[in-house]
Amino acid sequence: QVRLVESGGGQVQPGGSLTLSCVASGGALMIYRLGWYRQAPGKQRELVATMTTGYDTNYADSVKGRFTISRELTKNTGDLHMNNLKPEDTAVYYCHALEGLGAYWGQGTQVTVSS
Repeated sequence: QVRLVESGGGQVQPGGSLTLSCVASGGALMIYRLGWYRQAPGKQRELVATMTTGYDTNYADSVKGRFTISRELTKNTGDLHMNNLKPEDTAVYYCHALEGLGAYWGQGTQVTVSS
């Protein structure tokens, strides 16, 4: 069983930056794909960014050029670097991992973009 713990959320003004971090533990930790999703109030959870062990990345169109995903395979950690944040980025952000046949979620961290 893989456990994911996020950190780094908070409140920031429009145009500001935040970095979210995810630490994975437990299981065999052969995580094929690590990613970030978000869910705003009243909306469905949506993909933000993912990265495979081969460092292939996928980004939502709404965050391209502003967000960057990174991961450290040897430490089983991953970060989401968010720049030029907008009010519409406000959401709970979840770390997500695919390992073998399993899919795992973190508990989420709140990001609020507001002046």
